[in-house]
Amino acid sequence: MEPNQGFGGTLWMIFLFALFASGSGENDRDFKMCGTWRHGNGLLTLAHDLKRGCGTITISANESSLSIRGEITAQCENSSVIKLDPSPEARERPFCVYWEPLLDQLWVEVKGQNHTLCWPSGLQGNCCTDLSQGENKGISTYGILNATQRDDIISYKTHPAYEFFGEIINCKNEFCDEASQGSGDKVNMIEETVMRSKVLGNVVLPCALSSVVEMKEGFQGYNITLPAPQGVPPQMIPSVHLPSCLKPPEKKKVKVVCTYFKNSILFQGSSKADQNDIRILEDVVGITVENEIITNLPEPIRIGFHHSAIPTSHSRTCVSWDTKKDPAEVTWKKEGCETIQKGVEYTECHCNHLTYFAILVQLEPGPVRHLVALTVITSMGCAASTLSCVVLIYFLNTQRRAKDQSNAVHRGLAMALFLLSLLFFLTGTVANVGGNKACWVFGAALHYALLSSFSWMFIEVFHTFWLVYMVFSPSPNPYVWHLVGFGLPAVPVIVLLAIGKVYGVIEVVSSEDVNNPYLMCWMDVSPRSVGLLAHYFINLTFLAVVVLSGLIMLFLVLRNIQNRDEWRKNKVAFLSIWGLSCLFGTTWGLGFLDFGQLSEFILFLFCILNSLQGFFLMLRFYILDRMRKQSRSSLDGSTASSTRQHMLQEKS
Repeated sequence: MEPNQGFGGTLWMIFLFALFASGSGENDRDFKMCGTWRHGNGLLTLAHDLKRGCGTITISANESSLSIRGEITAQCENSSVIKLDPSPEARERPFCVYWEPLLDQLWVEVKGQNHTLCWPSGLQGNCCTDLSQGENKGISTYGILNATQRDDIISYKTHPAYEFFGEIINCKNEFCDEASQGSGDKVNMIEETVMRSKVLGNVVLPCALSSVVEMKEGFQGYNITLPAPQGVPPQMIPSVHLPSCLKPPEKKKVKVVCTYFKNSILFQGSSKADQNDIRILEDVVGITVENEIITNLPEPIRIGFHHSAIPTSHSRTCVSWDTKKDPAEVTWKKEGCETIQKGVEYTECHCNHLTYFAILVQLEPGPVRHLVALTVITSMGCAASTLSCVVLIYFLNTQRRAKDQSNAVHRGLAMALFLLSLLFFLTGTVANVGGNKACWVFGAALHYALLSSFSWMFIEVFHTFWLVYMVFSPSPNPYVWHLVGFGLPAVPVIVLLAIGKVYGVIEVVSSEDVNNPYLMCWMDVSPRSVGLLAHYFINLTFLAVVVLSGLIMLFLVLRNIQNRDEWRKNKVAFLSIWGLSCLFGTTWGLGFLDFGQLSEFILFLFCILNSLQGFFLMLRFYILDRMRKQSRSSLDGSTASSTRQHMLQEKS
């Protein structure tokens, strides 16, 4: 936590108003000028030169630069050039300039990207507002066209520059009615200040709501009921409990300010893509102690938030504003806060430091329900499959036809599944013990094992097709199978390792306990990450090819055996379909069905079948071997017809 001065001490002023309110009154408080910047196809920049005062602001554009210059700020002085993303094809891009005089804040949005030129510096006494348009600056090839001010059209033509003139006023008297209320508790609460909203025409301008507590000697803690803004029911106001350890022991008395903000627009992030993934609920509570940095409290501060019902598919987490990051960026962190969910409409945050607190709702991906049960099932299944694959590899090596090509393919699949089951069984332990450095290697190994397993499943499909439909053609050399099964999956993994920042520790959040996520080594599949692209283009592509080819081959085999009496008699048809499903990996296709009302059932079925794939594979070979010994069926004939039938059983 930063000291209660500078940026850290004035950050609460961010919330003193609701942005982008429409309408007008006696004064146009905020300023919004938009247009289309017509430019060339070279290097593009955003230049600004802002000085204190209340005079003229000029918004201009040429072939390579969009500029904002003038004297309209109360505290901000800033001059720099920002490089913009190149535009080799498009010659026009929309932009808007926003000015909020009450907070001395100015920012520019260019093609959907926000650039803060003057960050809020606190509630201003006098400010420059009611900007009126001056004379347009001629006509040019490059410049600003379709210009608007507060959504009112200025000109459809292309002008190189626009000028606006401001008027200085007293912001506090003009936009906020301040009322102070004393408190009967002289030991703790010394005052409660409510900055009430004022209505100008159709515009509602809410300001900050805060309570001030003076902690004296013998302070035993205090429960604060924050002041309610207009139109908000008292039962929906957040509650705050200040622990006794909050007061520094070396001071006789110290003030703590609790500020409540009902609007969190500025904290939603500047990127529209981010807003599709996470959302900050509208209530934000800021707590500061004058001239103190408060961290690592032995007893946490408790903030209770009332909110609308949050679906179980969305996780909610207590977060705090990270003032150590770039103040021009919206940054929330989970460290230092514990989330206590008490029903779908109430969340309590226990935090060991002071800053600004809110509830972050993760929209997608959501938390996993029954995560503990799924983890136990998967771990037990992987342990069983690991041991089963060892037994199966030994069994395949001791058979009379150990050097047969079919057995070579089966061994390859058994080895890949052994590696996958073993690594997945250990991934949680490695993530908790080794951290990101160990997971960088372990996650890559797990990814390789998964792709190798998919590759061998596809080889099983292709090999079965070869035996059934190309009986008299020699099968490819086993070295080819090993090159595809073990060599091909290494290529994308090596590329991703070279790119970097793909593998590491990831958190799987449980809907039952968001404070204790399950850690595992895997790919970073967060939005807009390289890992997410790799997951879609590599993992899902491999999986789709395996599942689709496996289903097609199952259909072809079923069509071949359904009318044969000997298959019905020995119940081999059922065992063939079940066994080939294990070989071909068609059960992995359940991952594409994880949606709708049956999503939880599908998820459990997916974990059970796929974690036990190695065990089912061993069981399948054991049953068929016993059936061969007992029945001594006629599948050992040497004719072409019997050979085809023999091959089918060998693959089943």
